[in-house]
Amino acid sequence: MPNTQALDQTAAVRPGEALDTERLQAFLRENLADADGPLQIEQFPSGFSNLTYLLRLGERELVLRRPPFGANIKSGHDMSREYRILSALITSYPKVPRPLAYSDDPAILGAPFYVMERVNGVILRTRLPQGLAIAPDLMQRICHSLIDTLVELHSLDYAAVGLADLGKPEGYVERQVAGWAKRYASARTDDVPAMEQAATWLQANLPPTSEATLIHNDYKYDNVVLDPSDLTRIRAILDWEMATLGDPLTDVGTTLAYWAEADDPPALRQFGITTLPGNLDRQQWVERYAAQSGRDTSRILFYYVYGLFKNGVIVQQIYYRYRQGHTRDERFANLIELVRLYGEMTVRAIEAQRIHHLFT
Repeated sequence: MPNTQALDQTAAVRPGEALDTERLQAFLRENLADADGPLQIEQFPSGFSNLTYLLRLGERELVLRRPPFGANIKSGHDMSREYRILSALITSYPKVPRPLAYSDDPAILGAPFYVMERVNGVILRTRLPQGLAIAPDLMQRICHSLIDTLVELHSLDYAAVGLADLGKPEGYVERQVAGWAKRYASARTDDVPAMEQAATWLQANLPPTSEATLIHNDYKYDNVVLDPSDLTRIRAILDWEMATLGDPLTDVGTTLAYWAEADDPPALRQFGITTLPGNLDRQQWVERYAAQSGRDTSRILFYYVYGLFKNGVIVQQIYYRYRQGHTRDERFANLIELVRLYGEMTVRAIEAQRIHHLFT
C-alpha cells in the first residue's frame, strides 16, 4: 500500500485566489450537519481550469470548487451544472464524489461554488507521487482500468439517472467543431496557422452521426482517484465541468490528446505519466477501447485531431486570460508554446494518417 505521501497533496492558497474564510464558514454551518470547528483552507495546486480547495473542519475534509478569478462563469465554468451532474450520478454510480452544498450567491465568495466530500486516494499527475514506484506490469493494469472505466461510463443509461436533458446529442460533433473554432478566434493572441488549418480540416471531415452517451470531456489520469490499497481500482472520477451528452469517441479523442508517448516532444510529456513503461501507446489505447466497448473506431484520426485542437483552444483561452491580467499564475506565462505544439501535432497526424509515433 502506498504511504501517505503518495496521497493527493495540497499547498498554501495562491496569491489572489484566497477565499473569504468567515463567510464560507457561516455558509458551511448553515448548510451542512457537523460543520463546527475551525475552518482551514488549502489549495490543490494542479489543474488549469476551475479552482479546487481543501476545507478542513476538525477531522472532516471537504473539497470546494469555484471558477477561476476573472473567468466568464456563464460559459465553461458552470458550477450549478457540475453540481447537478454529481447529484444525479451519485444515486446509481459510485465513482463520483458526494456533492453536499451549492451556492450562486456572489456575496459569499464572489462566484458560484459547490462543496463535496473529499475522496482520498492516489492521483497520478505530472509525475509519480513521492515514495511511489509502479512496475510496468502494474502500470499496464492501471492503464487498462482507466480505459475500461471510460467504457463503463459510456455505457451508463443517462436517462435513467435523470440526465436526459443534459445536452443536445443531435449534431453534437458539428457544433463542437464550429464552437471550438469560434472560441479560438475569440481568444487568439498569436499567429498559429496550424490551429486554423486544423479547424478547416475538421469541418471538412465530419464523421457520421453516432449513438450518444454521457461523456466526461476531460478524462485522464489526473482526473481519477485510485484506491491506495489497489491502484488498479478507480474510486472516483473528478472534474465534471465539461460533461455532456454526445459522441463517445470525442471523449476518447480528448483523452488521446493528453496521452503523450515516449517519442513526443518534452513539452507534451511534462503533463502526465503516460510515457512510463507499461502504458499503452495511443493506437493500443484505441484498440483496447474498441475491444471492450464494441464501438467502431475506424475514424479515430478525426477524433484525435479534434482532441488536439480542442485542447489547444482551451490552453489558448487560459493564456489569453493570463495576457489580460485576470490571473497572475506564472504557470500560464508560456502556454502559447503549448498551443503551437498542439497545432503541430494536428498537422503531423493528418499528414501521417495515424495517431501514434508522430515524431519517429
